[in-house]
Amino acid sequence: MNKHAIYHKPKSNFCYPYDKNIIHIRLRTAKEDVEKVILVYGDKYEWNKNKKIEMKYSSYDKLFDYYMISVKPFNRRLAYYFIMESKKKLFYYTEWGILDNHPDQNEIHNHFFEYPYINDSDIHVMPEWVKDAVFYQIFPERFYNGDTSNDPKNINQWGELPKRNDFFGGDLKGIIDRLDYIKDLGINAIYFTPIFESDSNHKYNTKDYKKIDPHFGNLDILKELVEKCHQYGIKVILDAVFNHSGSDFKPFLDVIKNGKNSPYYNWFYIHKWPIKTNPPNYETFSFVAKMPKLNTTNPEVKKYLLDVVKYWMEEVNIDGWRLDVADEIDHNFWREFRKAVKSIKKDAYIVGEIWHNSLPWLMGDQFDAVMNYPFRTACLKFFAYKNIDEETFKKMINQTLFRNTQQVNEVMFNLLDSHDTSRFINRSNKDIKRLILASVFQMTFIGTPCVYYGTEIGLEGEDDPDCRRTMEWNEEKWNKNLHNHYKNLIKLKKEHISLRRGNFKWINDLKNIIGFIRETDNEKILVLINNHENKKNVSISINHHKCIDLINNQKIDVLNKKLKISLPEYGFKIILIRKNDNKIF
Repeated sequence: MNKHAIYHKPKSNFCYPYDKNIIHIRLRTAKEDVEKVILVYGDKYEWNKNKKIEMKYSSYDKLFDYYMISVKPFNRRLAYYFIMESKKKLFYYTEWGILDNHPDQNEIHNHFFEYPYINDSDIHVMPEWVKDAVFYQIFPERFYNGDTSNDPKNINQWGELPKRNDFFGGDLKGIIDRLDYIKDLGINAIYFTPIFESDSNHKYNTKDYKKIDPHFGNLDILKELVEKCHQYGIKVILDAVFNHSGSDFKPFLDVIKNGKNSPYYNWFYIHKWPIKTNPPNYETFSFVAKMPKLNTTNPEVKKYLLDVVKYWMEEVNIDGWRLDVADEIDHNFWREFRKAVKSIKKDAYIVGEIWHNSLPWLMGDQFDAVMNYPFRTACLKFFAYKNIDEETFKKMINQTLFRNTQQVNEVMFNLLDSHDTSRFINRSNKDIKRLILASVFQMTFIGTPCVYYGTEIGLEGEDDPDCRRTMEWNEEKWNKNLHNHYKNLIKLKKEHISLRRGNFKWINDLKNIIGFIRETDNEKILVLINNHENKKNVSISINHHKCIDLINNQKIDVLNKKLKISLPEYGFKIILIRKNDNKIF
C-alpha cells in the first residue's frame, strides 16, 4: 500500500459538519491501491459503544481515489479512525499515521481523529434560494441605454467594437426596461458589476461608495430596479470593490494633499510622500495607479466599508455581494464582513472573486462560494479546445469537487465566461455546438450556473475590452437556436428538483461519452453528452421500464433492463427515469 498517498485532516474539507446532525468524512488513498475502507467511530466518552461502517468509493482524479461517508455522531461528538484493506492486509490510520497493528485498547484515546463537537456556529449554512438560482451577469454600461439624458459625453454608437476607455450609455433604467427579457429567459438572480460612482466604464475604481454613478442613475432608480426584480422573483447581488478604491476617492485625495498629516494616511499603503503615480509609490491593484489598495486591517477603514455594506443592504434590500479581488484582502476583514451581512439578511449570498483553490475562504466563516473559474478551465479544455478526453475532464471536475465541502459545491458560482474573460464562443473557435454542450453540463451539474449577458444569443468577444461589447437587441442578429436552447435548459432546471438539489454521480463505464446522474429521493435524471464528430450508441443497465427524453418530451422504452440511446454528433440527452406506475423514481 502506498502510505505516502493517504490523507485525512479533521475540521477541513475532509471532515466537516454538513448540518447539526451529520458529519461528512473523506479519505484519500493512492489510485486503485485500497480494496476496502472501514470507518470506526463513536463518542470518546463512551467508546465501548463504537460502530463500524464501510466507506463508499466516491471519486478519483489523476493520482488518487477518494472515499466518503456521512455519519450521525453520538451526542454531536465524533472520535474515529480508519481500517484499510490492501492486498488482504489490514492497516490502521489514526492521528499518529499508518499503523500495521491495531492500537492498544488502553491507548486508543491517544489515537483518535476527532471532530470534538458540532457547534451550531461552526456549521456552514447556505442560503437555500441559491440552490435554485440561475444567475445572469450584467455589465451595466453595455446592457441597454434606457435614459439618454444621463449619458457621458462623446459616447460611442451602440454596437461598435469597444476600446479600453469607451462609453456607450448603458444604465440602470435600461436594465429595468429589459427585465421582461431577463424574466422570459428564465433567470431568477442577477449579478451586477459595480454601479457606484467612478470615472471609468467598469466602475472598479470607486470614487464614492455611497453614491450611484450619475451616468447609471440614482438611488431611486436602483430602488425601483431592485423592487421590480423582486416582484419578478429575481434576486440581486452587487459588486463590492473593497480591495482598492479609485484615486479620486476623497480620503486618497486628502493623502495626496496632506501626506502624513492626513487622517487617512493609514487608510492606504503609502511607501513615500509626496504621491507619485508613474510608477506608483503606494500599493495598488495590479500596479494600476488609479486603484490604490485599501488597508482593511485599519479599524477606521473596516468600519467605513462595513457601513457601506449596511447602507446598501438596508436602503435597497439587495440579496448579497460579489467580492472583487477577494483573495488579496485579509481574512479577518472577511470574517467581520460575513457577520455584518448575515446579521442584516441571514440568507444573503456571499461569493468571492478567487480564480483558484479557495478552501481557506470557504469553511463557513467567510464566503458561501467563489466564482468557479476552475470549473470554467475544465470546460474550456474539454468542450472549447477539445484537447483533453472524457476521462481527464472527469478527473478535473472531481478535483474541483473534492477541494470544497458538499454544501459549498451545492452553491458554487459556475460560469463559462465573464467580463474578465474572452467569450466561451470565441474560445470555441466560434463553434456553437461546443458552447451548447458546455451549457448543458453547466446547467445540469451541481452548483449555481451564471450566464454572462449575451452568451445566450451568441454574442462574441475576445479578451477585455472586447468581451465587454454592447448587448445585441436586434433579434435578427441573434442565434435563435442558441437562445431557445438556453430557455429550454433553464426551464428544465426550474421544473426538476434533481437538477438543482440532487446528488451528482458519474456513470464511469461509458466510453467516449460523458454520463452522470442527478438524483433526489423522488427523482432521477440521466445526462449524456457526446463531444465527438460521430454518432455514439449507448447501452445502460437500468431497473426501470419507462424513461422520458426531456428535450423532446418523448417516452423511451427500456427493453430487457437496457436503456439504448443513440447520440448524434455533438449531441446530448437529458432523460427522466420513471417506474412502471409512472411515478417519478
